[in-house]
Amino acid sequence: MSDQDAIRHNMAQGMSQGSPYAREMGFELVSMTGGAAVMKAEYKDIMVGDPDTGVIAGGVVTALLDHASGSAVHLAMKEFKIIATLDLRIDYMRAAKPHRPIFARAECFKVTRSVAFVRAVAYDESPDDPVASAAAAFMLDSSKGRHRLAKPEVKS
Repeated sequence: MSDQDAIRHNMAQGMSQGSPYAREMGFELVSMTGGAAVMKAEYKDIMVGDPDTGVIAGGVVTALLDHASGSAVHLAMKEFKIIATLDLRIDYMRAAKPHRPIFARAECFKVTRSVAFVRAVAYDESPDDPVASAAAAFMLDSSKGRHRLAKPEVKS
């Protein structure tokens, strides 16, 4: 792993560890290779949306896709920038199988000056049989200009 890859891996892992929700759900970075980020969440009872079936709630799948997509954006950028999710469209195709880990694989396919675009899938056994697919857009350098707003005006 190159130094740059190690930095990107640490940033992606830091995103998971820095988010209380992702930390509680146990989101884990599995890999960042070939332009794709893969994250995993082990099955937990607190993830269940339907106690009768044990199926994971859609919100957990959404959050996992969002985190994997953000990691894919960091993988695609040449320099670190703070990012924020602008848009996240998810198509659910089937319920995740209970008591199995769920994965999200995301790939950033376009980076412009201010927006990055990502495609992702969530799956339990194979990406060829997805639980959900996602298309996302991320704002780059999302804190730009914020420091100017934080300074109070000085009156003489």
